Amino acid sequence: MSTLQEFRLDKDNFVKNDHQSPLAPEQRRSFAGLNYYAEDPALRFELPLDKAALPQPVILSTSTGEAREYMLIGQVHFEVDGQPASLQVYNDDYGYFLPFVDATAPDETYGAGRYLEPHELADGLLLVDFNLAYNPYCAYNERWSCPLPPRENRLKVRIAAGEKKYHD
Repeated sequence: MSTLQEFRLDKDNFVKNDHQSPLAPEQRRSFAGLNYYAEDPALRFELPLDKAALPQPVILSTSTGEAREYMLIGQVHFEVDGQPASLQVYNDDYGYFLPFVDATAPDETYGAGRYLEPHELADGLLLVDFNLAYNPYCAYNERWSCPLPPRENRLKVRIAAGEKKYHD
């Protein structure tokens, strides 16, 4: 079993069985697993972080109309199918945070966007693995409030990797 398959099985188990699951109890009873794209190694990048001259606080709106503060720390630049793309990278209490929307939304993926948590590698690069892209909790039910990707993180390219939408 690959590391990604193991990760997905663990996530499905958490969503179905954990008391901190984003699903309501009635949703968990009928839960049969999340929907994922097949793994795509071409959507796994090791990228330099183009650091902001001065990290600055930014406010991201949430799905419930609230506001949350994050630190904009820079950008990453990459190509998907020969098309250039870039995303703003933020920092919060948990580490790097990369919210995004791509051209698979809203037909295949959650329309309000997905998240990634890039990891810093030993050589200072960021691991940006879209195979690990996941839905925010508000994709499962409306009781959650989730930060929405800013317009700078709305991609015109398709990122056919990671978690698909939970339901229509």
